[in-house]
Amino acid sequence: MTTHGLLRACGLEMTPYTPHAMSDLFEFDSPPPLYAVMGNPIEHSKSPRIHELFATANNVRIDYRAIQVDPGGFAQAVHSFQAMGGRGLNVTVPFKFEARALADRRSPRVELAESANTLKMESDGIFADNTDGIGLVNDLQRNLGCSIVGRRVLLVGAGGAASGVVGPLLEQQPVRLIIANRSADRAVALAARFAAFGPVRGLGFDTLDDDDFDIIVNATSASLGGEIPALRPGVLTGTVLVYDMMYGGTATPFLQWASQHGAVRVADGLGMLVEQAAVSFEIWHGVYPATADVIATLRADLSAV
Repeated sequence: MTTHGLLRACGLEMTPYTPHAMSDLFEFDSPPPLYAVMGNPIEHSKSPRIHELFATANNVRIDYRAIQVDPGGFAQAVHSFQAMGGRGLNVTVPFKFEARALADRRSPRVELAESANTLKMESDGIFADNTDGIGLVNDLQRNLGCSIVGRRVLLVGAGGAASGVVGPLLEQQPVRLIIANRSADRAVALAARFAAFGPVRGLGFDTLDDDDFDIIVNATSASLGGEIPALRPGVLTGTVLVYDMMYGGTATPFLQWASQHGAVRVADGLGMLVEQAAVSFEIWHGVYPATADVIATLRADLSAV
């Protein structure tokens, strides 16, 4: 039975995708190793495109698919993928917490974030990692030239996306990290989990002072619904960079709001998406791919839509 047929038999949907073709005619004795991204929804995932570009640039043979998994079916999907010889998975919403629970071994980043977005199938079981936070840090520092060391950072939101980046942000030694959320209790609880790793504090939007922040990162999904977190414009005073983890063909609502209220520099999360994928690629293949050209290609793709 083919890979597609077996997935269909397991109740999974696999989006059509053309695997990367190598130029060497003598490399087709065996099919390329199988990788995939699992989530729901998955049809708009950029992961197949990103990993195709990485593989081409690094002369790596892969067959990378996008697989939509129904709620409640993640564990079965992973084990079926593993039985077919799958080597590695990227995991997106809503399965990152399940990915952590399913793993036999976990990186320290997974234990801190309490979720995983990368799985590697090894001889002794499944290894889980979380590359979201380091993806954000790499985008800020490598692509945007924005150092976090000694900076005052505001992280907006206290959900899963925020949880994945607090640890890596604190590793860069900001002078302080404030987590602000609509529900103060969630922000306080998240900050408490990381209190031993650096100067972090959680509070509600209503008690956030109009303080000077060097970097503001929006980790909420508000932009997807055309909404803006309930921040006062005063928090933008003195910012070096306003960043939204969401991205699109045009500026997100949060970045539009920031620009309208005086933010000098804004950036979306497309670079973070590519950088977190690059860390996954390194975990699987042992090489960290160049990312600048991939980010530019995806940006052009978005602009053409």
